[in-house]
Amino acid sequence: MADLGTRLGEIVGAEHVSSGDAVAEDYTHDETLTAEPARPAHVVRPADAEQVAAILALAAETGTPVTARGSGTGLSGAAVPRADGVLVSFERMNRVLEIDTENHVAVVQPGVTLAELEERTKAEGLVYPVYPGELSSSLGGNVGTNAGGMRAVKYGVTRHHVLGLQAVLPTGEVIRTGGRYVKASTGYDLTQLIVGSEGTLALVTEAVLKLQPRMSHQATVLAPFPDLATVARAVPRVVGSGIGPLILEYIDALTMGAITHTAQLQLGVPDEIRDTAQAYLVVMLENNATERLDQDVEAVGTLLGELGSLDTYVLPGPAARKLIDAREKAFFTAKGAGADDIIDTVLPRAALPEFFSAVMEIAQGNQTLVVGCGHAGDGNVHLAVFQKDPEVRHKVLHELFATGMRLGGAISGEHGIGHEKKRHFLELEDPNKVALMRRIKQAFDPTGILNPGVLFD
Repeated sequence: MADLGTRLGEIVGAEHVSSGDAVAEDYTHDETLTAEPARPAHVVRPADAEQVAAILALAAETGTPVTARGSGTGLSGAAVPRADGVLVSFERMNRVLEIDTENHVAVVQPGVTLAELEERTKAEGLVYPVYPGELSSSLGGNVGTNAGGMRAVKYGVTRHHVLGLQAVLPTGEVIRTGGRYVKASTGYDLTQLIVGSEGTLALVTEAVLKLQPRMSHQATVLAPFPDLATVARAVPRVVGSGIGPLILEYIDALTMGAITHTAQLQLGVPDEIRDTAQAYLVVMLENNATERLDQDVEAVGTLLGELGSLDTYVLPGPAARKLIDAREKAFFTAKGAGADDIIDTVLPRAALPEFFSAVMEIAQGNQTLVVGCGHAGDGNVHLAVFQKDPEVRHKVLHELFATGMRLGGAISGEHGIGHEKKRHFLELEDPNKVALMRRIKQAFDPTGILNPGVLFD
């Protein structure tokens, strides 16, 4: 392995390789609550696709496991390295290569963060609308996990905005997929196969991203509800109203209390309403015309009242921004409160009432506290699970995932499977699909060096 470090240094420069005890603690983990950190034998920081190709060719030659890392904000353990492996950190490949205003695309390297891309697109009156909540996350990581977020109800998730990729195969070959066009019918869609593959098929070294026009005005409506079931029944009606919310989030009362307390945020909800409410809907709207935005706000308020809300409140701009920011940081609030795991199952919107009812039964039946919030508009439910006993916690998670799948959903909506949800995935997913995925993995990665242990044993 010492010789491997020397050879890696010959590829990227010795100053861009860390080995052994010189590997910083931050490289040993992501933000997953349950994954055990692991210190890789080497961390290598390439500058371009050619160096990535040389690294992978060397890894294939020596049979060395390789894990990719962006900002390390993942929640599935997919960026946790192997102790006998190499961690490829994309921190030096962090340039926005181009903002193409005529084709409405951005060309970025994988180490670019959402915050950096937001700054560049804002200056051009454009926006990359995928909004997973952690703006320090990298575009490479977002592509790897098919990140979603609050704006998915209107704009979709990462795969809806990745038009093309440059990627390096585990054999060291560099390929380009897709391009600056929005549709094609030319062979297999390799772009979409790589999106969401969690670093198991190829390492993305460049992405062509679709941009949208940036709307100039926004408004946020907060609606408290007497219970989660009423909120869940309201969601499909709001989505189907034609108003087109930018954000449609549900937050249960315990989570709302925690995030507003942490953010020291006052929302102007009277005590008698707050004491009665068991859940909230947050509806953000956007438009370029203030008159049309005002009409939409009025229509949403009326509709929410008809659907059972206790009241509706149009939040002032600063309060709205603070609430959205607090909702984005709900993971850290749950972590600070001692949550033992965070899951992000997804299911059809219409199945939310039945799912929430099942969650309560599963939690009570296992003496476990389960609270949460989520992107209700696209059926993505984020749950914080408080259960110290690992066997009981596994049982609770398995029952939650199984229920979601029975209702037509999937284990993960945006965090991915990684190491930490793999056992549930392999036990619950269709074995024929898993077998096909294994064959795809074998075709891309015949020596099995890319992120071994992620998705599959």
